[in-house]
Amino acid sequence: MAVILIVLHLALGVAAYGILLERKIAAWVQDRIGPNRVGPMGLLQPIADGLKLFLKEDFMPRGVDKVLFILAPAFSAIPAMIGFVIIPWAGMLELGSGRTVAIIGADINIGIVYLLATASLGVYGVGLGGWASNNKYSFLGGLRAAAQMISYEIPMGLSLLCVILAAGTLLPMEIVQKQLDGQWFLLQQPLAAALFFICMLAEANRAPFDLSEAEQELVGGWHTEYSSMKWALFFLGEYIHVFVGAAFFTMLFLGGWSINPVTGWDLPMAGQWWMILVQFGIVMGKVFLLIVFGMMIRWTLPRFRFDQLMKLAWEAMIPLGLVLLLMTSFFVFMGWTTWLWTGSLVLLVGIWIILPALPRYDPNRRLGLLGSRFSPLAEEAPARVED
Repeated sequence: MAVILIVLHLALGVAAYGILLERKIAAWVQDRIGPNRVGPMGLLQPIADGLKLFLKEDFMPRGVDKVLFILAPAFSAIPAMIGFVIIPWAGMLELGSGRTVAIIGADINIGIVYLLATASLGVYGVGLGGWASNNKYSFLGGLRAAAQMISYEIPMGLSLLCVILAAGTLLPMEIVQKQLDGQWFLLQQPLAAALFFICMLAEANRAPFDLSEAEQELVGGWHTEYSSMKWALFFLGEYIHVFVGAAFFTMLFLGGWSINPVTGWDLPMAGQWWMILVQFGIVMGKVFLLIVFGMMIRWTLPRFRFDQLMKLAWEAMIPLGLVLLLMTSFFVFMGWTTWLWTGSLVLLVGIWIILPALPRYDPNRRLGLLGSRFSPLAEEAPARVED
């Protein structure tokens, strides 16, 4: 219970100051200063923003479904706040007399399945918010979010199955233990890690996958009609999703509190209180770096078109995930688990060789319209005049 209370309040703090961090990173990328007025170096800006949202008018447009309009933000935020309980934030705390306590909210044998199930519930809040708003832009944003979630959960599940097969367990603590005794799964299965990270951004509606709230097309997407704390709850859920997703990635591919990515000496699984603090600090450091990396992606890469988003999922990531799962199954069956990285390397070479030979359809191909500079007829016209 203590772990749940501490991490829940930590997640809420990360959500508040994650917005400030993103604004600072955006300012740095765009050569601006960013928030620097409220408090020293702008550190009190999240508190000012929270007070502003509390005091703003809670406007409800005419014609909305009032019950669903009110419940949708909660359906978006609550699933994000209950998924972290199965993530091990440190090892086993030794209490003396041979007793130990796991630094995890709930050490259950279906922990991975539980986290996936709770994360997928977030789409209900987005979809209901778009539908209940009685606004065509909000409705289109909700539909886009639902299609995107369904599409990207498939490759995420496939990449997760690769880790489960390699670890041979669904228990989060044992997945970390497997990496403490061997190598990080990031080194063993780099393609699965890249697949999972991309899907994690898509599941959290982070750029370049934020098509459900594309300002150029849909005003604000599913939250166009929301204001005050209802609007804030949507973004609270998004940033907590980013935090939990980064912690999930740390557990699956970065060895949790492991500091040695290759075989050799590493931190123990159990220890005194000071060792637990060190392990917790290492996990938080990895989570912070992943969050910053995701924010840099947002302010570096342009947004996809929606057809490109779907094409990436169904024509690239899902086939790649299936091939990765087949390759991992073969290596595990043959007992070659320590050589999984060679399978990823061979698969990369195979993709590099086969990809140019695959049929392609370019929706942006140039059309030879009469009078256009791309038209062969337009190029032949001056020659006929000279004759």
